[in-house]
Amino acid sequence: MSNPFILPDWPAPAGVHARVTTRAGGASVGPWQGLNLGSHVGDDPAHVALNRAWLRSHLPSDPLWLNQTHGVDCVVAETALAGCSADASVSFSAGHVCAVLTADCLPVLFCSRDGKAVGAAHAGWRGLLAGVLENTVRQMHVPSADVLAWLGPAIGPQTFEVGSEVRAAFVAHDPAAASAFAPKGKDGDKWLADIYQLARQRLQAAGITQIYGGEFCTVSDPQRFYSYRRDGTTGRMASLIWRD
Repeated sequence: MSNPFILPDWPAPAGVHARVTTRAGGASVGPWQGLNLGSHVGDDPAHVALNRAWLRSHLPSDPLWLNQTHGVDCVVAETALAGCSADASVSFSAGHVCAVLTADCLPVLFCSRDGKAVGAAHAGWRGLLAGVLENTVRQMHVPSADVLAWLGPAIGPQTFEVGSEVRAAFVAHDPAAASAFAPKGKDGDKWLADIYQLARQRLQAAGITQIYGGEFCTVSDPQRFYSYRRDGTTGRMASLIWRD
């Protein structure tokens, strides 16, 4: 089994810490086998509690767990309540851990060049289309040119099949999004979507040029990653970021 953490390969400033959990280790069994951190996926609550306690031992504080809704809301970790409905959080002071849970959706971690602001966003295609990444950047209150973004483990471009209505919605927002879709089949009703390219396009349009990551595929790597598209009933990984 692989290492329990993935460390983002980005030039984050000193004092910024980021981790992504894999399914290595953990107390969960069955379809949640490993380090499942999702409390809403049918796993034994006692196992989830053990997994979260292990994770907490590697962090400066409890992560801000969100009730993710595939929307665009972004909260401030210093003042938000655990379990609040949002799909992103930001922090401006030491020791507050921003976190999102995923199992195919795209997690994006952010930090400012000076390390004073950090954030985490959950971007499924609905949230990505609606602008969750742009809203998270706005809530950081940092010039876009000073923001670094890292794209974490998500469903890859060879496995993310979507309908023509999804492609049409992205292209209606930005015609350049057409390059992120490849036809699947002959009827024109199914497409393979590159969520990483779509995210890069949205971030670049928002003025962010320092974009890293995006080389994973959760569906194709069952040893390391949970995947809802692959397994249906499954666990969740956490993407986390905080500052000293």
